[in-house]
Amino acid sequence: MHVLVILGHQHPGSFCHAIAETAVETLKAAGHEVTYHDLYAERFDPILRHEHIPKDAPQDPVVQRHCDEVRAADGYVVVHPNWWAQPPAILKGWIDRVLRQGVAYEFGPGGKVIEHLAGKRALVFTTSNTPRDVELAVFGDPLENLWKTCIFGFCGVKDFRRRNFESIILSTPDERRRWLAEARQLTADHFAAR
Repeated sequence: MHVLVILGHQHPGSFCHAIAETAVETLKAAGHEVTYHDLYAERFDPILRHEHIPKDAPQDPVVQRHCDEVRAADGYVVVHPNWWAQPPAILKGWIDRVLRQGVAYEFGPGGKVIEHLAGKRALVFTTSNTPRDVELAVFGDPLENLWKTCIFGFCGVKDFRRRNFESIILSTPDERRRWLAEARQLTADHFAAR
């Protein structure tokens, strides 16, 4: 399989970086082809320059490369922290500019959504500082809905899994080692041959 891995975290050495590196190593060890983007390290420009962009409009060469990689991938791994129940702005801008109409989906006759990512797999790893029981009681799980339903589900990805690791700020080195082992196993299982 060809798997596209996208990281949206600003600090090298963060736990999100460790998760992304673990996923990449696991995928490569299983024989998968991996394309990896650390959006902050690459200084990806998240700003959508026009209010409305037709699906066939010419793209910035970097954005076009990302669009081509989304089309070519059989699966996706996305890693980011939970910021105000959302991905960081750089990742949200990547979604806006890359998972766009004509790439990940389009509208057909009568407004019917044509899902260009149907049959593909997605695994999303998120981190947060809020304990899980508090998160669910106060906020629900907005990131689950965003990734599973609003983004990947809308574009046709039904084979979806998300794992949130929390509370990062309260975690011990032993917990983080266990979490990385879990991330390794989830990655291996989600992208195993079926």
